[in-house]
Parts: sequence; C-alpha cells; structure tokens
Amino acid sequence: MSKIKPYKNSDLGKKEQVTKMFDTISEDYDGLNRVISFGIDIKWRKKVVELVEKTNPKTILDIATGTGDLAIALTKTKADKIIGLDLSSGMLEIGKQKISKKGLEKTIEMVLADSENIPFEDDTFDAITVAFGVRNFETLEKGLSEILRVLKPNGIFVILETSVPTKTPYKQGYKFYTKYILPIIGKIFSKDQSAYGYLSESASAFPYGEALNNILRKIGFINVKDFPQTFGVATIYTSTKQ
Repeated sequence: MSKIKPYKNSDLGKKEQVTKMFDTISEDYDGLNRVISFGIDIKWRKKVVELVEKTNPKTILDIATGTGDLAIALTKTKADKIIGLDLSSGMLEIGKQKISKKGLEKTIEMVLADSENIPFEDDTFDAITVAFGVRNFETLEKGLSEILRVLKPNGIFVILETSVPTKTPYKQGYKFYTKYILPIIGKIFSKDQSAYGYLSESASAFPYGEALNNILRKIGFINVKDFPQTFGVATIYTSTKQ
C-alpha cells in the first residue's frame, strides 16, 4: 500500500513525494477534480457534511484538507472552529485564497502539518474528516492512531475515499477508466504527468469496504460503518471514539 509512490525513480520517501506532487498540481487540482469525477465529488462532500452536522460539533479538524473544499463546506455545521491541515503549502495557499474570498478567516484556519504527527492535544476535536487523503498517508495505521488520539470521546470520524466497484459492469468500467482515461486527462491538464497515474494506481490498491473497516477497528475506533457511493467508486466511512 505505502510502496506506491508518485515518482518511481525518486529516492524520496512517500511523504516527501506526495508533498512535492501536491505542491506541483495545486493550481490545477480543483478543476481537474471536477473533470475527473464529473462533479460528483461535490455531492459526496455534501453527504460528509450532513453526517458531521448531525453531531453538532464545535470544533472540526479536516485532515489532508488540500485546497479547503471540505473545510469550507463544513461551515454549514455552524462549528465555532474548523482547522484545515495539510502537508502541501501549495495546496494550502490556494485554500487560503478561497477562504479569504468567502470571508471565512475567523472560522477556518489552515495549518501546515503532518497527519501522522498532528500538532494538537489529546481529545481536542468533536469531529475529524479526511476526504481523499488517507491513501496518501505514508503509514496508514500511524495516521489513524493520531486521528483517534486527537478526537474527543464520542466524537465522529468521517472518511471519504475512493474505492473499487465490485458489481458488473461498474467494476469493468471503473478499471478501464482509471487505467486508461484518468492518466490521459492528468497528462493533458496537469503540469505533473506522474501525479494522476499515481492517484489512480493508489486508489486501486488501497483497502476499501470491510478491509478498511477492520483496520479502523484494530486502531481502536468503534461503531465503524461504510456507505458506498455512486456504484462503489467512492465510500464514506463513519466511526467514533469510546
């Protein structure tokens, strides 16, 4: 899982490679996401917001926040404070510009930090979210353990991540799209020709469904549930802390 890296000929570790990749594609990222997912990713994020909103959180941490799309959407929860955390300064700068244009600086703070070494105290956040970020963790278990540490007891943890459809013909269509179409779109529209090949390859190899549920339970999360989206091309996972 962690062996898949953006740049196959680089000696850098996965964490450094992922940071470099997102810094490089930050200006293209939002537009490419809309093209690649046909805009459905917006609908998926709305479902994440709805799940979080039901818990009436006061403090939210959005990990791997990127350009802040989910952090901005989470303002609908009326939380007092939302922290967007990411390794990529390039992505965060785009996010800060979006937040400033919407006048949300008092609610959302963008923090440059490592999801595997979260710079907050134990039991800090009522809700934690990660959208399309857990598969980029260098060590998945370490990142999830850090999330569990900073989540308050009874707090909600929501993951939105790509997954692989299991039913015909969606399974075959997904494989064709990710193997042949997605890398072409990335090469046409992105400065980094390796990036979207990595994103599709890592999505296909990442554990999903019950496999990820079991990892969450192993780390110590409880009430773990998964909700496949759009024929299974993405999945929303919810869990909590005892």
